[in-house]
Amino acid sequence: MFGRGLSRSAGAVALALSVGAAAAGCGGGDKASDGTFVAGHPEPDHLIPGNTTSSYSWDVTSELFENLVDLDKTGNPVNAAASSVESKDQKVWTIKIRPGQKFHNDEPVTAASFVDAWNYAAYGPNAFEGNDYFSQIKGYADLNPEDEKAKPKTDKLSGLKAVDESTIEVTLDAPFSQFKLLLTHPAYAPLPKAAYNDIKGFDNKPIGNGPYMMDGAWERNKQIKLKVFPGYTGTRKPKNKGFTWRSYASQDTTYTDLRAKRIDLMQSIPAAKVPEAKRLLGKNVLPRETGTFDYLGFPLFDKRFANADLRKAISMAIDRNGINKAVYNGEYTVADSLLPPMIKGHRPGACGELCTYNPTKAKELYDKAGGFKGTLELYFSNAQPSYEQWMQIVANSLKQNLGITDIQFRKIPVSDYLSMLSDRKEKGPYRQNWEADYPSAQNYLEPQWHSTKNRMAWTSKEFDGLIAKGNGASTDDEAIKFYNQAEDVAIREAPLVPLWIWKSFGGKSDKIDNITITPYANGLLAHEVTVK
Repeated sequence: MFGRGLSRSAGAVALALSVGAAAAGCGGGDKASDGTFVAGHPEPDHLIPGNTTSSYSWDVTSELFENLVDLDKTGNPVNAAASSVESKDQKVWTIKIRPGQKFHNDEPVTAASFVDAWNYAAYGPNAFEGNDYFSQIKGYADLNPEDEKAKPKTDKLSGLKAVDESTIEVTLDAPFSQFKLLLTHPAYAPLPKAAYNDIKGFDNKPIGNGPYMMDGAWERNKQIKLKVFPGYTGTRKPKNKGFTWRSYASQDTTYTDLRAKRIDLMQSIPAAKVPEAKRLLGKNVLPRETGTFDYLGFPLFDKRFANADLRKAISMAIDRNGINKAVYNGEYTVADSLLPPMIKGHRPGACGELCTYNPTKAKELYDKAGGFKGTLELYFSNAQPSYEQWMQIVANSLKQNLGITDIQFRKIPVSDYLSMLSDRKEKGPYRQNWEADYPSAQNYLEPQWHSTKNRMAWTSKEFDGLIAKGNGASTDDEAIKFYNQAEDVAIREAPLVPLWIWKSFGGKSDKIDNITITPYANGLLAHEVTVK
């Protein structure tokens, strides 16, 4: 994400959703014979693609809508609603719409369907959650004045034009080699004209252009039913007759209903239940890679953390492998880079000694930095019990390996955690995670580390310049070269240290097969699921 905000945090998203009573009732796995299936997960917040940053909303909208570009199973961009996406300079992009597409109400999908939707989401007064995703398009500032009380100069992005019914021209503020990947983000979906007549009503029963359409209105805090759209002309032809997202307030209840065959699928079994699930569900447990990683950030606006040797000492005093075994049954992947293995540009061992447990070297660096004065406060949210578990181990390590005796926990309600970090009210290292909006090294590095965007108050002209070179590169290989150089700068300075990459386990019933749950925003590829 770009502009004034930061990308979604997987841990915060999971508990910031509206909490509703689980509709456990009958009708899950025991009704799969009609060609449909039931999946359980937390309640979405919105079903308009540009107005949400929730992965649970994206699960639904990714099948209701089809973007210009989609991701294949390996994270590569492939044309979907677009027939071509091209640029000669990475700044001006020309997009051709694939002909013959329709929305679920039979309205044709045109260039204006995308342009109007993007303008609406980018217009500040509309307060859409996905507003920042359009911040690289020329004219964004005119729609979003710094003074939020000021009236915007316009409601149209100057860098966005529908040249004709099948052609979109996009002009960015600066060259951006990753723009085609950015187009895969759910916020870039089109909207029909009907959406603007009653935008709140549209949220309850959206009309998309994807392989599925709504089967009735959204039954809030209960379920969302989807059926196959017979007019769909793309490549994601459903292999089933529809499915239902059933809303749950807790993962534990979802898991209970999966075991009781009241639902057919859940994407993330609670970590504490995974050993049991492996024993009881066997081959129906679905391991999947993720791109979410935990990290420890330092508040560099506090002069006590200004010395890079102190930050490195804290990092090297943490036994990542030991915590992984003790808290996550060894299932997580210990970080060895600022990029997860699933991201192109990941270099095994790039983090070097910064991410390697070395108490002796840690103490040397700690002493060289002059130690630490005062109370060391460690911040984490109450989103998951595991956060406090491993933070306790970190605290013990810092006491034993560095000699820091005055350590206090600051356990913050998840509803207040992100605002606390945004307002820079923390007084010590804080636990957070990152889940990219699209699979690019740039999306892991720039939003987290760039001088104008990071939470740590870290500034580096060298890092910013290398990111700019990567963004303006003419090939992926050239871009990755510069992104890796920027990564080396960040590792050298260590304002943030990576800890581990999450691993997730889903589960299914015997009645469905061909399950693919990607680590990207498109999540479950529901159209591929077959029902027995």
